[in-house]
Amino acid sequence: MLISSAFAQTAPAAAAGGGNLMSSLTSMMPLVLMFVVLYFIMIRPQMKRQKEHRAMIEALAKGDEVVTSGGLIGKVTRLSEGFLHLEVAPGVEVQVQRSAVAQVLPKGTLSTGK
Repeated sequence: MLISSAFAQTAPAAAAGGGNLMSSLTSMMPLVLMFVVLYFIMIRPQMKRQKEHRAMIEALAKGDEVVTSGGLIGKVTRLSEGFLHLEVAPGVEVQVQRSAVAQVLPKGTLSTGK
């Protein structure tokens, strides 16, 4: 007797399933809209910045003047696959990771102090 009453209770819900599907899609629309807005406001610009940074790092050459993410300013003296050597003062060279370069400065930005 219990089983037949359980089937009887679910029968009207199954029959009205077409309208129920439309209402659940409509209720999910704000969530989908928020994700689309989030993508265009936050995710897409971040991916663009990462792509530009990667291109800048790959284009580094000997003699470029750079600023690292730690604030060191120097001239590139040697390059290897994952690292580069910066001359931060006459005769003083430090080795940093390529990914630590935050910005490439225009040529002649570093003054020699003369």
